[in-house]
Amino acid sequence: MAADVADLLAVLAERGWTLGTAESLTGGLVAATVVEVPGASRVFVGSVVAYDPAVKISLLEVDPDLVARVGTVDEQVVTQMAQGARRRLGVDVAIATTGVAGPGPSEGHPAGTVWLACSTPSGLSTRCLALTGERAAVRAGAVAAAIDLGHEVVRDSS
Repeated sequence: MAADVADLLAVLAERGWTLGTAESLTGGLVAATVVEVPGASRVFVGSVVAYDPAVKISLLEVDPDLVARVGTVDEQVVTQMAQGARRRLGVDVAIATTGVAGPGPSEGHPAGTVWLACSTPSGLSTRCLALTGERAAVRAGAVAAAIDLGHEVVRDSS
């Protein structure tokens, strides 16, 4: 994983772009994974860990009506989290995570349901995952997939 993160950070540095994260089910693990790489401070600005819906709404500017209508495990919610992180952290690229780590279902979604988003100056991409395993495995899988999505989106951005 460190190589993937290092590659993402290198591409961001080449473009002169900064990175931030907005995390729910991963609880800061994406940010922790990023800062394990020496030199991450060249591009990594920070993270908002928005585990509670109220934090998603107040800090990341997620629409409260949307959360009331669909809950927090939703493509539009993770999209708004990523866009909110870009604005609030003042970064070029933001990776966001939300979902259900388990052990049981939440908001009508089974454990392992994960939504990811990556927002860049060129646009936004989302991904939905159906991960299996214990809580730690779901969270680790979400982190790996979030880094992969970020790398893919940044590499393909113009």
